[in-house]
Amino acid sequence: MAKVIAIANQKGGVGKTTTSINLAASMAATRRKVLLIDLDPQGNATMGSGVDKYEVENTAYELLVDDKPADEVIVRDTSGKYDLIAANADVTAAEIKLMEFFAREVRLRNALAPILDKYDYIFIDCPPSLNMLTVNAMGAADSVVIPMQCEYYALEGLTALMDTIGKLAQVVNPRLTIEGILRTMYDPRNRLANDVSDQLKQHFGDKVYRTVIPRNVRLAEAPSFGAPAMYYDKSSAGAKAYLALAGEMLRRAESARVTETEQA
Repeated sequence: MAKVIAIANQKGGVGKTTTSINLAASMAATRRKVLLIDLDPQGNATMGSGVDKYEVENTAYELLVDDKPADEVIVRDTSGKYDLIAANADVTAAEIKLMEFFAREVRLRNALAPILDKYDYIFIDCPPSLNMLTVNAMGAADSVVIPMQCEYYALEGLTALMDTIGKLAQVVNPRLTIEGILRTMYDPRNRLANDVSDQLKQHFGDKVYRTVIPRNVRLAEAPSFGAPAMYYDKSSAGAKAYLALAGEMLRRAESARVTETEQA
């Protein structure tokens, strides 16, 4: 069964979409079967996957609102070698239409249920706000990866997001946990970045990934070429960092499995 991971932070510009695309591509490169779901109406993860959001026939709207089976919505030819459920401006209407449905918080979870056994990992790129689309992502996810910049205001936002995830776990999805906190756009020469990084490790311990995503020109350029960084410039620091992150996540998952087996 797939592990479903939402990539979320209500603060914009922290690298959610960059992380979604590059982590999905890195996991796919390890021969895992990966699906990326773009729930952001801006459709940046769709374009960054080499798929034209203006031409795509089906999007997350058809999945969430029209009850179209997930198999019929998935785009299988992407530049990152993973499958994709696309998004464009239509998904904005999905947020409004969802309010009309009973059990609207779990529409995505129910839609994904028939395909969970076809994937190892499903990543969900969330919008930069805590709206009904993000709630659906949290309702469907096993865990949340939180990308964040090491700056002062990011710490305040992280506290609010943690509270929200805790409330959603109580009300919508009891199995929802924090998968990890990812430091993005990191510049080790910046004293504030180092101070915030130290605070994160102090407060959240093992939840903070050892892997750090650096500020990297190639990571910024890759989306305009419709490709993850590893296919745009595999030797770049950004591409290597996301491959390292995928490796760290796989090691954590294996360690958790071993621990569960020992306890059983």
